[in-house]
Amino acid sequence: MGLVPVPPDWPPLRTEEVCRLLARLVGLEDASAARITWHSPRPFAATAVISVPGTGGGEPLRLVVKRHHRAVRTRTSLQAEHAFMQHLAAQGVAVPRALDDGARSAWAEDDFVYEVLELLDGHDPYREARSWTPFTSVGHAQAAGRALARLHLASETYAAPARPHEPLRASAEIISCARPVAAVAALAEERPGLAGFLRHRPWRRELATSLGPLHARFAPHADALAPLWAHNDWHPSNLLWSGPRADAQVTGVIDFGLSNLTTACYDLATAIERSAIGWLGPADRRTVRPDLVKALLGGYSSLRRLEPEERAALPDLLPVVHVDYALSEVEYFHAIARSPANAMLAYRDYLLGHLDWFAGPEGTALCSYVEQVVNAGRRPSGRAAPAGRPSTAARSGAKSRAPLPPPSRSG
Repeated sequence: MGLVPVPPDWPPLRTEEVCRLLARLVGLEDASAARITWHSPRPFAATAVISVPGTGGGEPLRLVVKRHHRAVRTRTSLQAEHAFMQHLAAQGVAVPRALDDGARSAWAEDDFVYEVLELLDGHDPYREARSWTPFTSVGHAQAAGRALARLHLASETYAAPARPHEPLRASAEIISCARPVAAVAALAEERPGLAGFLRHRPWRRELATSLGPLHARFAPHADALAPLWAHNDWHPSNLLWSGPRADAQVTGVIDFGLSNLTTACYDLATAIERSAIGWLGPADRRTVRPDLVKALLGGYSSLRRLEPEERAALPDLLPVVHVDYALSEVEYFHAIARSPANAMLAYRDYLLGHLDWFAGPEGTALCSYVEQVVNAGRRPSGRAAPAGRPSTAARSGAKSRAPLPPPSRSG
């Protein structure tokens, strides 16, 4: 959540713990000889790469083991995630395969739930990068857009209900409601961890001020977007690549922990928000990369054409796309990680801070640029803000959305 590395929330996986887990799996002859070769620095689960000796002296089998707290992920929720991944794999999308014991692909033990995935082949230039840092090249952004389009096309034939409410959950439910503040109040009644944090803040007033005007722009589009199971965490470090070059292609997609029933437009807005804005840097020197936005959208539309309602919704969805997930982070840090400082950071800097940035001149300009890119070559939509609600541009003191300045640094 910043530029300074911090310890993960959970203790690292231990060798004996991994060996005990792998002994459950079908087809592993020597699980007791497994060794840990790398621990992930990601904070929300304990994750490690494992090497298991190959059969008959062959190449070692490389696996990824993840340990989640049962308050964050249930076995049922993980198996829903694995079912989506299995569908994508059957459609030709390169994703990790979840290993099983012949009956299940997730296991509960004491306070934790485990999963084991095959390690995908591919170059990983962003492995040590902090989450949500921008692509290092325009070529990467374009390739990522094409890969996202392929995933959405493959997902069109997948039908499953949304994952249950839980911490660290991507969703478009709050922002798609006509009365989002009331929807947050209803959610807090069901989620005591979230309610415990909100109880001590003037959150209704703060959300009405920061979310209200931006939500009023997106609300007319919400019902027009077709539901779709999506990745919902599309950024450079969740992709694998054909090599280290700037023109490398995406060869695999990992980390489906936020996959859920949202929309293609939600997934695309998330991809822009998490890979084209320098959120982790100082607020007064935050970089915006319109070249990456254009490349990402160009790559995407080269394989999957945006429908008119998606083109209309995307610029107005972008400022609010993080809201549901940010609330789930607040719950996680307050009630599970027990970190008051991070809970406040998730609420103040992430939930409200991103809203306020998008309401300002830089965010308004970025939304205007997205609107220009998705409507390039088409007649202007002539859209207006809903009656009685000021537009984002009006709140920033401009007559219309301002043009985006040139890229702040080269690709």
